[in-house]
Amino acid sequence: KFGRTEVIDNTLNPDFVRKFVLDFFFEEKQNLRFDVYNVDSRSSNISKHDFLGQTFCTLGEIIGSKAGRLENNLSTVLTHTIRHTHTITNPNGIPGKKCGIIIFSAEELSNCRDIATMQMCANKLDKKDFFGKSDPFLVFYRSNEDGTFTICHKTEVVKNTLNPTWQPFTIPVRALCNGDYDRTVKVDCYDWDRDGSHDFIGEFTTSYRELSRGQNQFNVYEVLNPKKKGKKKKYINSGTVTLLSFKVESEYTFVDYIRGGTQLNFTVAIDFTASNGNPSQPTSLHYMNPYQMNAYAMALKAVGEIIQDYDSDKLFPAYGFGAKLPPDGKISHEFPLNADYENPNCVGIEGVLEAYFQSLRTVKLYGPTNFAPVINQVARSAANVTDGSQYFVLLMITDGVISDMLQTKEAIVNAASLPMSIIIIGVGPAEFDAMEELDGDEVRVSSRGRFAERDIVQFVPFRDYIDRSGNQVLSMARLAKDVLAEIPEQLLSFMKSRGIEPRP
Repeated sequence: KFGRTEVIDNTLNPDFVRKFVLDFFFEEKQNLRFDVYNVDSRSSNISKHDFLGQTFCTLGEIIGSKAGRLENNLSTVLTHTIRHTHTITNPNGIPGKKCGIIIFSAEELSNCRDIATMQMCANKLDKKDFFGKSDPFLVFYRSNEDGTFTICHKTEVVKNTLNPTWQPFTIPVRALCNGDYDRTVKVDCYDWDRDGSHDFIGEFTTSYRELSRGQNQFNVYEVLNPKKKGKKKKYINSGTVTLLSFKVESEYTFVDYIRGGTQLNFTVAIDFTASNGNPSQPTSLHYMNPYQMNAYAMALKAVGEIIQDYDSDKLFPAYGFGAKLPPDGKISHEFPLNADYENPNCVGIEGVLEAYFQSLRTVKLYGPTNFAPVINQVARSAANVTDGSQYFVLLMITDGVISDMLQTKEAIVNAASLPMSIIIIGVGPAEFDAMEELDGDEVRVSSRGRFAERDIVQFVPFRDYIDRSGNQVLSMARLAKDVLAEIPEQLLSFMKSRGIEPRP
């Protein structure tokens, strides 16, 4: 049980005021259940109240719905379990019967996305260096609930001066005060030493609310050194620090764009090369075991079931590459899994899985492993919609080494300027060293002297996520969490680079 609304008396159309704060993680499937009761005022025990119905959804469905507003039907159930200890029966309960509508509205906490930019200078700081003046810098600390402090920012060092002016710096308000405007912000001033034993000059405290007033007489702070103050009766201070400027801006988030109507278009590409093994044999990575999913199906389902919440039509183009197609045995590197070249869309993730299994029965696994054709195919679609209304995510699942590495690099460099991300999941025991080269976390992908404008590729080997106990659900959850973690930031990097603001 996470939370409970207030009770609204004598109505069949309650409008609940109480809000609940949920942490949102795009890369995880956050399942929610809502139960509705008619309160019996004679008892505080929830099992004594009349159960009216329940509904299930994910947090992603609420956020991904138009304007963050989701309508779900409430359904009665014959029996209802509470906390796994009490089971109650709804006397009017007919399984699946609709009994009203529940409406969810989601909004993002505004103070969590404010970005503060400020600049400070100091005057007449204590001289700490024997042969020079001081090399001062500031350290900002956020206060915690338990009275401790956590470093949240350090300024640069300004050499050989007692009157430094530091460069403006930007910090999320969340990092500075965790959204609590009156929470103490402590600032220490140090004299930098090359050996790391920096000399303490002094300290002062402030708050976000004080800083937000900008430059004025109240934002001139005395820098105090408690030890010096205790020893010297005539001690006044160790200098002053003045706030020169302060401004706050709201930084747009992934949720802003989704709520503004940006759709995630999900495309799947599956490796049908012969190195996967004969699909009819248990040793094959494509083996269709009637009792459990193969690695390809698991990877597809894990990622697809999360992304589908952010795609309103639930139609997903799905392709295969590296197979010989009937009837003439022509090799293809971008054939639609549903065999419909005019409309490669599959309905929902289950539709993609069905088309994948059907393709395994009709095509012949062959080769080579060419990535570029499918990447270019999705890039052509992305190039037609660059206004921020759509963002394309291509999931490629493969078992081996890329055969067209040069062409793939060029395709990625070209796609990096488009509203597009690429997820590559490696299945099986092969070495995937070349794939790491495409995942531009350390070195940006380049082709013919051109570097990718953005890092748009995320590669992971599936074997790193397989649960040792054989729990497929756990394996899929771990995989999805990692491969989807970068998508929000990649979407934001495209929107920011093009100056695209979220729609209202």
